[in-house]
Amino acid sequence: MLKVSSKTFLALVGEAINAIPTLYQKHLQNVAFIIEDNPSQEQRQRLRLNDGSLLFGLYEGVPLTERGGRTKLLPDKITIFKKPLERVSQSLPDLRDQIAHTVWHEVAHYYGLGHKRIYELEQKASENLQKHGR
Repeated sequence: MLKVSSKTFLALVGEAINAIPTLYQKHLQNVAFIIEDNPSQEQRQRLRLNDGSLLFGLYEGVPLTERGGRTKLLPDKITIFKKPLERVSQSLPDLRDQIAHTVWHEVAHYYGLGHKRIYELEQKASENLQKHGR
C-alpha cells in the first residue's frame, strides 16, 4: 500500500485529466472532477457495495447518450477516491497508472459507455499494445 500527500494525488489526477485525448476533452462540458478519500456511506449504499468492496471512481450525472438534446442539466460529477487507489498501488508509477485508468473509465461513463463496452475497449487496447511489442 502506498500513501501520497493530497497535493501529489491532486497532481496525478490533473495529469490523468490532461492526458484525455483532445477530441474527448473538448466535449467534457459541465463536469466537475472531485477528489475524496473514500466513497460516502450514501454512495456505497446506492451502489450496493459491501464493506470489502473498493471503489476507485464514480461518475454521477446524465450520460451524453441519454440527454436527448437537453442542455440545462445539473453539472456531472466524477469523483476519484484516494484511499482505495493508494491501497492497491505498490509504487508511484503504479498509482499514476491506476488513476489514469480510473479517470478514463469514469469519462467513458460520461460518454454513455457501460462496463461491458469499457472492458471490450480495454481488452482491444491491451491486445494492440502486445501485438506491437509494447
